[in-house]
Amino acid sequence: MKKHGLNALFAAIAIQLTLGVAYIWSVFQTGIANSLFNGDNAPAALTFSLLLATLTIGSVIGGKLAVKYSTRIVVFIGGIILSAGFFLASFVTAAYPWLLWVTYGVMGGVGMGFTYSTTIACVQKWFPHKKGFVTGIIVSALGFGGVVFTPIVEILITSFGGSGIGETKTFMVLSAVFLCVCTIGSLFLKNPPEGFAAVSPAASASAPVKKIIEYTPSQMLKSVKFYLLTGAFMLACMGGLMMIGFAKPIAVAKGLGTTATIGVLAISMFNSIGRLVWGIVSDKLGRKNTIIILLSGTAVLALFVNLAVSFWIYVLIALIGFFYGGLLSNFPSLTADLFGAKHMSTNYGFVLLGFGAGAIISSQIAGYFRNIAINDINLMFPAFVISSFCAAAGIGLILILKAIRKRERGLN
Repeated sequence: MKKHGLNALFAAIAIQLTLGVAYIWSVFQTGIANSLFNGDNAPAALTFSLLLATLTIGSVIGGKLAVKYSTRIVVFIGGIILSAGFFLASFVTAAYPWLLWVTYGVMGGVGMGFTYSTTIACVQKWFPHKKGFVTGIIVSALGFGGVVFTPIVEILITSFGGSGIGETKTFMVLSAVFLCVCTIGSLFLKNPPEGFAAVSPAASASAPVKKIIEYTPSQMLKSVKFYLLTGAFMLACMGGLMMIGFAKPIAVAKGLGTTATIGVLAISMFNSIGRLVWGIVSDKLGRKNTIIILLSGTAVLALFVNLAVSFWIYVLIALIGFFYGGLLSNFPSLTADLFGAKHMSTNYGFVLLGFGAGAIISSQIAGYFRNIAINDINLMFPAFVISSFCAAAGIGLILILKAIRKRERGLN
């Protein structure tokens, strides 16, 4: 039985590692904007946002299918959809640039959604008393994928003709990677038997097992806790997504063109580290307390984007990635804490709708101000001020959620 759980964990890590390609969009941003969208940053960035937004839709659909059929089948199908989306994206031209939104954005997002939350939910079921730890491991693999693929993608773009030419051709190579890893990895994914509970002697001796109500998706959608959690997720992700989408262009605009790829590597690496570290921390401090700390850090760091010069911009990018990564490991764990593990893949898919909305809103805000700041990167600062206020508002929603949970426990 333990072997099946470890197989699922390692398969999930491999799959999430390849999905980390989503977090290196800033490597593609300038070339795609210039070659397909006549230099306009906002519609180019919308491609990345659509991928993240439709990932949430794919997670909901994939979660429902995983309950009806199996995690293995859903991840297998998701890998095929994702691969097909990137393959078709490699043929998009400036004559029909919107096709990139359909292929890379919608098909890529739905395919990722089929694989993303279903693999997390599967592994959480095998390790129910280490949700923060194993979730941190899995989603840190997603972040680390950016570290692995950034230099690979840079080399591919250069070898295929450089910026403005090599981006779409690189999509075809990534398509093959997705097809191999996701379809093979799916063979090692299976849920534990009904009623499975891996309670360690140490855990059961030190504390009583908390009874968690297993919410169905329809029950969750009637709960005010769902709307507070989803709204907080939408507000929480904006600063990190703005920096992920524009890390390289910002570094270039600050006079660091020769080393700008370090910005992408920095946010990818610390995004990955943050997911693991803050996942472990949350098992000790609690998810809601950890999220409040992360939102506080995000709100403060976003206000320093204009002040950072020279290599300090890389330090700032790394720190924003570190806090953002923690948010991505804590929201799925908090979803399982609040609504149970049985319907986690579907329930977290609905919670991800907040993330998807935040992705679209943040890309349009950042893209709008990046166009204004074409000659002076400091003019992009209002975008990060907005993200700071959003993080602060997210803290307010989490505090309300804490009060509701405290009242519920008092009634039990």
